[in-house]
Amino acid sequence: MSRLAWLNGLSAEEAQAEFSRCCGSTRWAAALAQARPFPSEAALYERAEALWAQTGPEDWREAMTHHPRIGDVSRLREKFKATGAWSEQEQQGMRSAGEDVIQALADGNREYEARFGFIFLVCATGKSAGEMLGLLRERMNNPPDQELRVAAGEQGKITRIRLEKLLSSP
Repeated sequence: MSRLAWLNGLSAEEAQAEFSRCCGSTRWAAALAQARPFPSEAALYERAEALWAQTGPEDWREAMTHHPRIGDVSRLREKFKATGAWSEQEQQGMRSAGEDVIQALADGNREYEARFGFIFLVCATGKSAGEMLGLLRERMNNPPDQELRVAAGEQGKITRIRLEKLLSSP
């Protein structure tokens, strides 16, 4: 049985739980679960993106609470068991980071949260720690409403990657 057939065959509650691993917005995950069955993976990705486009600030903030801070690898395993392996893969760029960059990210994350009221969210896949630090510093200059939209866009990218992982994992 294909992973898509498996996903289409789950109960609404089970499907919502699986989609919640990809994006922590309850409203989005429930809507995507209700949109099944999907005739193809492409249809799933298109519907997921369209539903994310219909969400708003409350949904975005809720989704952000389901992510560890960039670089907080020790908390990945502890708090985010359902997505910890995925988050750890996504943050692979942290593995080769020097202590100075790790500390700068920790300090920057605290400043970012104090300024915006939510964690710094970036699609970390394929990015080095230095690149993520540069993005964090650049985005600190954004007005709060613009930054929330930028973070929501990053969540959309992360969601797509995680949906692909959901469909490719055994």
